[in-house]
Amino acid sequence: MTSLLDNLNPEQLAAVTLPPQPALILAGAGSGKTRVLTTRIAWLISTGQTTPHGLLAVTFTNKAAREMLARLSAMLPINTRGMWIGTFHGLCNRLLRAHYRDAGLPETFQILDSADQLAAIKRLLKALNVDDEKYPPRDLQHFINGNKEAGVRADAAEAWDDWTRKKVALYAEYERQCQKEGVVDFAELLLRAYELLTRNEPLRAHYQSRFRHILVDEFQDTNRLQYLWLKLLAGHGGAEPAAVFAVGDDDQSIYAFRGADVGNMRDFEREFAVKSVIRLEQNYRSHGNILDAANAIIANNSRRLGKNLWTEAGAGEPIRLYEALTDMDEARWIVEEIQSLIRDGAARSDIALLYRSNAQSRVLEHQLFSTGIPYRVYGGLRFFERQEIKHALAYLRLIANADDDTAFARVVNFPTRGIGARSLELLADSARTYNTSLYATVPHLAGRPAASLAVFVRLIEDMRQATRDLPLPEVIDHVLEHSGLRAHYRAEREGEERLANLDELLNAGANFISEAEDPTLTGFLAHASLEAGEHQADAGQEAIQLMTVHAAKGLEFDAVFLTGVEEGLFPHENSIQETDGLEEERRLMYVAVTRARKRLYLTLAQSRMLHGQTRYSLKSRFIDEIPPQLIKWLTPRQAAARYYEPSQESAHRTPPRASSVPSRDLGGFRIGQLVRHAKFGEGVIVSAEGSGGDAKVQINFGGAHGIKWLMLAMAKLEAA
Repeated sequence: MTSLLDNLNPEQLAAVTLPPQPALILAGAGSGKTRVLTTRIAWLISTGQTTPHGLLAVTFTNKAAREMLARLSAMLPINTRGMWIGTFHGLCNRLLRAHYRDAGLPETFQILDSADQLAAIKRLLKALNVDDEKYPPRDLQHFINGNKEAGVRADAAEAWDDWTRKKVALYAEYERQCQKEGVVDFAELLLRAYELLTRNEPLRAHYQSRFRHILVDEFQDTNRLQYLWLKLLAGHGGAEPAAVFAVGDDDQSIYAFRGADVGNMRDFEREFAVKSVIRLEQNYRSHGNILDAANAIIANNSRRLGKNLWTEAGAGEPIRLYEALTDMDEARWIVEEIQSLIRDGAARSDIALLYRSNAQSRVLEHQLFSTGIPYRVYGGLRFFERQEIKHALAYLRLIANADDDTAFARVVNFPTRGIGARSLELLADSARTYNTSLYATVPHLAGRPAASLAVFVRLIEDMRQATRDLPLPEVIDHVLEHSGLRAHYRAEREGEERLANLDELLNAGANFISEAEDPTLTGFLAHASLEAGEHQADAGQEAIQLMTVHAAKGLEFDAVFLTGVEEGLFPHENSIQETDGLEEERRLMYVAVTRARKRLYLTLAQSRMLHGQTRYSLKSRFIDEIPPQLIKWLTPRQAAARYYEPSQESAHRTPPRASSVPSRDLGGFRIGQLVRHAKFGEGVIVSAEGSGGDAKVQINFGGAHGIKWLMLAMAKLEAA
């Protein structure tokens, strides 16, 4: 038991050995939160305070859950199989599988990932003859998921005008369609599980008495429904609520666009009357200068729970700041610096290029490609999202549940069987008439369309019969061969990689049955959908890593280049108008800075091509929030050129519309020039209209003042 507590710092030790009561652990970046969580579980079990099956632990990725189970196996002589450790979606899937009748679901219900859900919505709109320009499928998907994540069904959704009333009606139709087909989307998993526990008192009492310890990772990323589910499971408001051990960092809450509510941490502290708030502030990742910069930036946010990162690793190197004239110059310099790091022995996989917007990656990729440096855009298509894998899974889903219309629609004519759009429209119309699934409607049809569709139905039935008693890998192999998928990709000009992926699906099936508690086809399909729902992909090997700052959360690198640190880009211009938008941008900056272990570069460009236009920028306010003694400028401050001079690479770009106005007609000023105004401060001239006494200039002042048009004759501008 003592060995479990070896090498914990005082704060980690205090968190691990807390008495059974609600606790909030504020775990800063790189402070060892995974170790604390895992050791806490091991401590509770080894001291007899609970059994492996008497606790529940929630993570936000399957990868984190697997890592936790692996660490527990190494710590304790226990069998971790059967422990309730997983993601919200994974645990709710497990609950619903065990109580599918009470939840009003078929035993073989299938899970729609995000792409499948969108396809189902498109099918619905087409079937109802709804204009998908007025009601875009993706917007409707967000509307449905947003309501579900708030715990709101269609019959309770707010409708304040005709447009939203129609969306509510479509939400209701979508719910009926999913229920008929026996499928659930990701948001439905949690909502259905929450409703099950809410209305079924004996079942709720059973799980409340079983799970006396509930541990939650990344608590700052929970949405409202997830928090309500936790409260319900913990028995909040009862005589003896469970001991909820919530670990999170409000300074790293960056997923508001996904519904994450950082306010859940404050609500938890208040509603559970938390007496134990422990701050893990010792950082084991970054050097001191990096942490001091992160602390200084995040200190400008209000309503923080508060903490200050520190390290015993020493100050380390200063933060390097490079200001380029153009984005092309910025990319070229970054790649030259990367080449220098590699020559000095740095591994490519330990170098990351981060950016606020995906649109920034093109110039970086072009420069890396031109120089011959291997790179990988982190967050590309994951295995279970690849086209050929989704086709194979659709066949498997139909074998498990013939009423799955989304799977039916995906592969009924793939590989091509001569089933046209008209036949499918006729089938869909008949399905509505008979109120049956597409598959079950086929026998009701007559004529030529019926013959082609009947061949497909017989194919599925034959595969179901042939695989009834086969182990999972053989089921997969049979389906790949007899569905025609292998033959189709063999005939493709570049189908070799897709065939290799199909073969890898066999390996996935074999691995699944060796590790899973439910080694059935239904279990495997649920596993595949949950894996496809992950937000992050595995990092590549020996390649420079390119990614958005959002995708970088949870990762760390020896050297980090944070590009485009400019007003309007980072912080993003949209954040200025949003409630709490700037604070979330600052948390995003905090996350970006704390990804670096040894060396951090901040780069910016005076002009940048984005969305087909040249934009002129000032350095980000976040740079000004870093104490100047921590920064080493690699270029003269504000650069030697006080106005934009096109470089050779950017000379071909379309200039702003006012560039044809001679400099003398703007009173000696030029587009791209840095100027100073008595009230608004420093800014960059980004456009102009008129000339002489009628000349107006558009100036980006950044910050709170933003972009303004000023009459040159009255503005009293000075060259900065």
